[in-house]
Amino acid sequence: MRFLACLVLFSVAGSSVAAQQPSQERKSLPVLNSYLSDLVRAQQQAQSPPKDAKLAKKDLTLADAVDVFLRQNLEIVAARFDIETADAEKLTARLRPNPELSASFDDLPLDFSGPFFQEQEISYGLSQTIELGGKRRKRIDAANANAELARANFQVTMWQLTNDLKRKFYAVVLAADLRKLAEENQKTFEDILKHTTEQFKLGEISGLDLRRLEVEKLKFDTDVANSRRDYEVALRDFRLVLGGDYKSMDVSVAGSLDYTAYQFVHADLRDRSLASRPDLRAARISELAADSSIKLQDAQRIPDLNVGVGIKRILVDNTYSFGLGITLPIFDRNQGERVKALIQKKRAQNDQKVLTNLVLSDVEKALASFESQKNRVELYRTGVLTKVQEIQDLTDFSFKAGEGTILDLLDAIRTRRETLASYYQTLFDYQTSLLDLELATATPLQK
Repeated sequence: MRFLACLVLFSVAGSSVAAQQPSQERKSLPVLNSYLSDLVRAQQQAQSPPKDAKLAKKDLTLADAVDVFLRQNLEIVAARFDIETADAEKLTARLRPNPELSASFDDLPLDFSGPFFQEQEISYGLSQTIELGGKRRKRIDAANANAELARANFQVTMWQLTNDLKRKFYAVVLAADLRKLAEENQKTFEDILKHTTEQFKLGEISGLDLRRLEVEKLKFDTDVANSRRDYEVALRDFRLVLGGDYKSMDVSVAGSLDYTAYQFVHADLRDRSLASRPDLRAARISELAADSSIKLQDAQRIPDLNVGVGIKRILVDNTYSFGLGITLPIFDRNQGERVKALIQKKRAQNDQKVLTNLVLSDVEKALASFESQKNRVELYRTGVLTKVQEIQDLTDFSFKAGEGTILDLLDAIRTRRETLASYYQTLFDYQTSLLDLELATATPLQK
């Protein structure tokens, strides 16, 4: 009975030690569990057949595409797992060492002669490791810092993937415009070929001109086939980036490459980038995480205290024991891990310097490219597009009036086609340069 009473008292003492955990931390566990449940629920919704499967045959604007992308892109879903893993590490960091229960039996009679329960010694013990040096608190701080670093890395992934989605969106818009241009040219050429055939039947032109048009028709048909192929490839790349069920994402885009002139100041863009770049912010958080790791590894060199109580029963007499145990830090004082933590901090500081230089360079290059692309667009908007259309119309009129040649008309059609295609590509390059600026500054610049 005295033995049982001792165990009960020790169990109560162990419970009181666990009760010393700060109330704020105990209350935070249900909150964290609720947060993890919400994350799991969100992942299940993302992996289940999405409601966006009903988007079949729907045209998505850029804002719609970004919204769908953020909800179901598979790379973003995978990146969220790193946050959940870091939050799980926070739970592990809060745990205390488990108590240890031991029992031993000595002098057991192997020949089974004599009273069995009166000759042996029975010992029971209960021990608990008490962490010294504030290890638990520093372990929690390190886990919190790593969780913040995981969130910062997630923002880096979001920033890069969202920018890539916008590029895929405008690539589809460009391919659609080029396809439309090729189909318009094909229709125009078919009308010319029809008119030329009628003139040939009336004997107003030679068969050589008709043969030239029939051969030239192959080039226009090839342009249409190539433009349709490029559009389908760009559209499928866009659907793949959206994520979710690829088979159900039968969507297209609703947008244009309309030109909007922007004016940017280099100093303003530089300040934005230094304040907003998620990769630079992640490098700063990495240094804070390294500081927490240094404190934790310094605490690990302090040995823990082991406290134990026990009872030994010898025949009918009972003896009690109490002991303390501690590791002597003579050889292993966690030197290696402490050095590694210091190196990690130096690496984080160096990464910040590298990224700062990279950010400044990215802004300068992106701004220079943007200004160059803007000047290219302005060249086309000085009246060149109107002139090539007028040249084709006048040449077509002259040809049908019998005053122009078929070669002049073909040259006018080619010039208009190449000029418009180059203009569309220039608009796309302008949008791409604007996205490069957004990527360099990590801020939305499009109105």
